[in-house]
Amino acid sequence: MVGAAEANQRFSRLLSEAEHGHDVIVTRRGQPIARLSAMHNPESPAAPIGRDPETSIPDYGARVDLIDTCKKMNAIGLNQGTSGNASIRVDGGLLITPSGLDYDKVSPSDMVKIDYEGKVLRGGKAPSSEWHFHCRVMEAKPKAGALLHTHSINATTLACLGRGIPPFHYMIAVAGGRDIRCAPYATFGTEKLADAVLEALDGRLACLMANHGMIVLGRDLEDAFKRAVEIETLAAQYLKALAIGTPQLLTIGEMEVVLEKFKTYSAWADPRR
Repeated sequence: MVGAAEANQRFSRLLSEAEHGHDVIVTRRGQPIARLSAMHNPESPAAPIGRDPETSIPDYGARVDLIDTCKKMNAIGLNQGTSGNASIRVDGGLLITPSGLDYDKVSPSDMVKIDYEGKVLRGGKAPSSEWHFHCRVMEAKPKAGALLHTHSINATTLACLGRGIPPFHYMIAVAGGRDIRCAPYATFGTEKLADAVLEALDGRLACLMANHGMIVLGRDLEDAFKRAVEIETLAAQYLKALAIGTPQLLTIGEMEVVLEKFKTYSAWADPRR
């Protein structure tokens, strides 16, 4: 038997957990009998007793994919620590990574759902500080399903020189055009940066941002990730070529042939089509 004092202490601890944003399951003889819903998100529907509340979150699979992609970006060096961010299109808006959280420590419920104006529709965290260009770009390019922003070493090195990547190699076509532009510098997390990015992405699936990093679009997260890896590789190759001399560039006509061939090359099919 539990005395009144101890029962009150236990209940106070449960309330404290709920106040700090945790859903609490009350059990009797090991069986769930009640739930205390987290106070930070009172509109979140509670999962049925006995079910994992995480899997009841809307767009749960997309949230998991977003976390997995960010972890992969860190694992291969496309990002470091909490740098970079990602978003994926879902019904009614975007899911975007939260601001300043370690991707190894986030959970699916930490992903933030926003509309195309940046208004938070669901989530208890602040969205990435770069939500401005995520919203503007994804709204302007409705056939793109995902956007990745990285601080990868080689692409960022070129960005810090204010240089895009010219057609020194035919695989530049993975970015959707004859070259990869570098958007002029603007402070991170601003509409001015979003404006610059939109202009640099005109007719393109990727761009660099001066003194900042890279942005890549894809049909989905897997497609965007694959494209980001290829562009980082191109950036490394271009830097090596510059270290030796002046790379020989392909002509406009030669790149137009490649772009036409890529239309039917499924590995790099344009998500805008």
